[in-house]
Amino acid sequence: MSGTFVGMPAFPAAAHGAVADRTLRANLRHATHTIRDKRARAVTELDDWAELREAGKQIKDHTLRHLDTYLVQLEEAVVRAGGTVHWAVDADEANSLVTRLVQETGEREVVKVKSMATQEIGLNEALEEAGIRAYETDLAELIVQLGKDRPSHILVPAIHRNRGEIRDIFEHEMASWGRPAPEALADSPAELAEAARLHLREKFLRAKVGISGANFMVAETGTLVILESEGNGRMCLTLPETLISVVGIEKIVPTWRDLEVFLQTLPRSSTAERMNPYTSTWTGTSDSDGPRTFHLVLLDNGRTDTLADEVGRQALRCIRCSACLNVCPVYERAGGHAYGSVYPGPIGAILSPQLRGMGSEIDRSLPYASSLCGACYEVCPVAIDIPEVLVHLRERVAEGGEVVRNGARITVRPAKGHAAERAAMRATAWAFGRPGILRTGQRLASRTRRLHPRKLPGPGKAWGASRDLPEVPQESFRDWWARTDGGKGEVK
Repeated sequence: MSGTFVGMPAFPAAAHGAVADRTLRANLRHATHTIRDKRARAVTELDDWAELREAGKQIKDHTLRHLDTYLVQLEEAVVRAGGTVHWAVDADEANSLVTRLVQETGEREVVKVKSMATQEIGLNEALEEAGIRAYETDLAELIVQLGKDRPSHILVPAIHRNRGEIRDIFEHEMASWGRPAPEALADSPAELAEAARLHLREKFLRAKVGISGANFMVAETGTLVILESEGNGRMCLTLPETLISVVGIEKIVPTWRDLEVFLQTLPRSSTAERMNPYTSTWTGTSDSDGPRTFHLVLLDNGRTDTLADEVGRQALRCIRCSACLNVCPVYERAGGHAYGSVYPGPIGAILSPQLRGMGSEIDRSLPYASSLCGACYEVCPVAIDIPEVLVHLRERVAEGGEVVRNGARITVRPAKGHAAERAAMRATAWAFGRPGILRTGQRLASRTRRLHPRKLPGPGKAWGASRDLPEVPQESFRDWWARTDGGKGEVK
């Protein structure tokens, strides 16, 4: 997986710089609180939300258990409908496939629908190396691309930017990518949207090749589905002569009936809308409408290996709604860039390390980018128990060992300081197994409480850098109970 942001430090170091940026924190706080409040209201309108959530979970789990069967069914349906299916084991193979397909058309530019999968594999950069320019058409992705920036949110990639910053980006950068921004451009949403609309229109009308991902693939008919809010995606899907879709193999659902569940839960969880504004579906090709040539690239890139982990595989249920990001106190303060991946927030903390294999310092730090408060699990529309997976991955990081990703063996080094932590746990277990020793230790701690430091020294310094040690009470619970229990004696 090539979605790591090159040169990024591990999460603690990246987050340390982000939390000092007051503008970033203000932008994130305003945006996430607005979205989460709207989502909460939208969800409470449905009396059967809990049942829909469980249905989504069951559909995803069933599909993942029978993924081989449904992928073959999907391929056969796509081919019958006039499309061509390609299989890509990793990012390099996917990028080579797409680059070759574009080159075969003779074109040197493409328009793109917002796609996490193409960001994951670094497709834009691969196309650029081959002399092909890729134009993002989603408004937020356009802002990120023009600003030479990185996405920081699944749903709103430019969430870290305010309106003034966006106006400046449009004024300074649009001309080098096509039609310049209007003169005296203001920072009102209407004017910014109009500037983007004028800039993109010429690209839509000129482009011969479109590239997309997909939110869902329906196995029974070979239909691909994209949900969006602007309509730019539909322009990319219908106007070009050639359409290339790069989709993770986990995005499949068996039937249209299954799809209906997610058409209810995804809009409410992501944009807090009762119904998605633009839901585009396409099945192969047609002589009378849409592209004349359709290619589907099915992307593995670590997904099969993730599927082998009985606990971690639930991350593959994700429908990319971003609800977990909007309620996460860590994301709200650190921002998306600190995660070093196109998948930020709680879902990124469990998905990216599994897809990439935890061979890098970034990936080994991500399972610790959480307070384990559980808010992410409560809002997930497919009931991914993110805290459970985080703890599971922390164990894997602590223990180290080898993992296999896309046929290659990756060594996961044990976490630094793990030996000291293990020794401390052994000492604690020994004391807890000896009531007399524990009682003596508690009383000694109470009597020396005024001498205790506020921060841990030595090996515990890193842990204590962001935490105060709990204050030791004057009296242990054991002694308090014995003193207040009618003189019946100490609890054994």
